[in-house]
Amino acid sequence: MALPVTGSSGTTADASIEELELDLLLEGIYRRYGYDFRGYAGASLKRRLWKRMAVESLPTITALLDRVLHDPDVLDRLLKDLSINVTEMFRDPSFFRALRSKAFAQLRTYPFVRAWVAGCSTGEEVISLAIALREEDLLSRTRIYATDMNEAALDRARRFAVPAEAIEAYSDAYARAGGEGDLARHYRLRDGMAEFGGELSEGVVFAQHNLVSDRSFNEFHLIMCRNVMIYFGRDLQRQVHELFLESLVPLGLLGLGRKEAISDPEILASYEPLDPAEKLFRRRR
Repeated sequence: MALPVTGSSGTTADASIEELELDLLLEGIYRRYGYDFRGYAGASLKRRLWKRMAVESLPTITALLDRVLHDPDVLDRLLKDLSINVTEMFRDPSFFRALRSKAFAQLRTYPFVRAWVAGCSTGEEVISLAIALREEDLLSRTRIYATDMNEAALDRARRFAVPAEAIEAYSDAYARAGGEGDLARHYRLRDGMAEFGGELSEGVVFAQHNLVSDRSFNEFHLIMCRNVMIYFGRDLQRQVHELFLESLVPLGLLGLGRKEAISDPEILASYEPLDPAEKLFRRRR
């Protein structure tokens, strides 16, 4: 007899079986394809799995595992569900004001700057950073590496464009983020999209990178990974923070999301707060 799909079957036995099924699914995905979701936060992960099971008309997580192992197309659809693609330009404008007032002065001391936007999704934050760097006369000597595990999201990010209907809200966020003048001078409208290209995108490198399973690939003066690790469990958060420490130059800067924190005392001791309210940190020497 199949178990209910919803995960709310109400009995301890059913819940225990579901946890076992979940462990087997995540282990199967890791061993078959190399994608490691084993440290993701449980509640958020389950909601996405239940959604995919409903769409695929599958009664159990075990049935989903069977489909994933034998049909890569099902895996692709599941990866889109598990990737977090909620983003917007100049999200939390005060963070970008803090970048301008407290971080860019340090970046000016380097002859060449390497910045990493980890978990860049569809690229709105990459565009925001490029605009801020351009207005502070730093873009021409900065290389931005924008990575995400979701290749479909990266394809959208490479367009360096956003839907035109979002521009009014983004223009307001841009002004509150310390933008200079009118956001319209940075884009052109075409086919329902606001395209930010030319100089803004010239120094940007897009690449697929999985924070869970891939390692450091360069040394960076600035890493931004905002609103990504809130979906990770505690152990996985520590693993990713170790990756960032390995990737930052001495005195390198780290920007996190407003609802995120460095919970591990040992990791936290490796940083000094540059702006604690905006979750902007500087690695100690």
